[in-house]
Formats: sequence, C-alpha cells, structure tokens
Amino acid sequence: MTGQSQPAKWEMFFWPALVAAIGLVIWNFAVHVTKSTVFPAPSAVMKGMQELGAKGILLRDILDSLRRVAIGYGLAVLIGVPAGLALGWYPVAANVVNPVIQMVRPISPLAWIPLAIVWYGVGDASATFLIFVGAFFPIIVASMNGARNVPSILRRAGKNFGLADAGILSKVVFPAALPSIITGLRISLGIAWLVVVAAEMVAVDSGLGYLIIDSRNSGKRYDLVVAAMVLIGLIGLVLDLGFRRLEKLKSVRWGFSE
Repeated sequence: MTGQSQPAKWEMFFWPALVAAIGLVIWNFAVHVTKSTVFPAPSAVMKGMQELGAKGILLRDILDSLRRVAIGYGLAVLIGVPAGLALGWYPVAANVVNPVIQMVRPISPLAWIPLAIVWYGVGDASATFLIFVGAFFPIIVASMNGARNVPSILRRAGKNFGLADAGILSKVVFPAALPSIITGLRISLGIAWLVVVAAEMVAVDSGLGYLIIDSRNSGKRYDLVVAAMVLIGLIGLVLDLGFRRLEKLKSVRWGFSE
C-alpha cells in the first residue's frame, strides 16, 4: 500500500500564502460592506503597526512577552522533563504522585491569576508563574508517559552493557522517550504563549496582552487591538514551525509519522 506523495516545496508556501491572501480580501470586503467602526480594515491595522513600530512600543512589547515565556517555559522544561523521566522510571513513585498531577492538571492556568497576584504582586513574577503552571503539566505528563513506554528490552540491553541506572536513564530511556517529550514541549509552548497574553492583561504593564487591553481602554484603538492579535498569531505560528523543524531532526524523526 503506497502512502500519499509529499507536496512539492513550492506548494508548502504557495497554498498557505494564497489562503492568507484570500482571507485578507474577505476581511477587507467585509469591513467595507458592513461599514464597521469597531473592527478595522487590514490597511488600518498595518498603519497601527507602523505607528507602534515608529514609537518603539511594538518591539518592546514583543520582546517583553517573549522574555516572560522564555523564563516561565524554560523553568517548566528544566523541572518537568527530569521529573517526568524519574516518575516514568520509578512506577511506585508515579502511582503516588500521578493522582495529584491529574487532579491539578485540568485547572486552567488563568484560575491561578488571583493567587499569583497575592503571592507575587503585579509584575513579571506573576506572569512567569502563570506561564510555568500552564507549561509544566503537559511536559511532565509527556515525559512520564514517554519513559513508561520505552520497551523493556532496551533497558535490559543497557544493563547487559554494564550501564548503571543513571546511565540507562540518560543514554537509553531519555533518547527513546524524546519523541513523546518533544510533542509535550510543543503543546506546552503553545499553552505558554496563550497564557502570557492573558497574564499580561491583568498582571503586568507591558507585552502584547497589555497592548490589547491598553489600546481598548485608551481611546478604543481597535486597530492596535487587532494589530496585537495578528502579531500574537504570527509569533505563535513561528514558534510552532520551529518545533516542527525540531521534530524532523534525524535523532527524533523516527518517532513521528512521515
């Protein structure tokens, strides 16, 4: 049974660009037909971006959002991956901890906003904490499941080669669990990017989330609101594409369907 042929390289760029262009045309047409005074046309959004860029606000807000995501997400990776691998390696510990993880995991990171403000005040620490909470659980669950699903024959092979438990965990279990871990990292990065926008609307005074709420409250600048929304989407797309490229590396590509 033959699989589906892969699209040509030009198709991978042409068709998404065509769909985006059609979307812009429909957007522009809808605004002009409805004569909306709230939702701006694409040209107004571009002018808003240029205005923010000329003032230096746009780059500052983008960098602030990315910095907060990098810190919160980075902490989640540093703690979540080793913890998940350890829980997958020790089933007894997993049986004790996993019920707590599964109970806390469904709680929306946004539900932690009041507590984050009480604990850390209004500032970067609150936003970073919320990002960490949002990213941590997908990472630890993916790492734990990845370690659990490593075939026992690989572990026995490691022991036959004289590896201690630490060596088996780092040289056998971790590489074998890497596809599952990367999937968890990709999902958690998307969650982190969602959470930072919401956190910046209530807990800090900069970033793309703050730009949205500030533009709405200061003169009802909906062109700037939509400009920030478009940038959030574009940056999220770039981050996701970066992880897709990571999945194609030879060291982990075997774990993903072609």
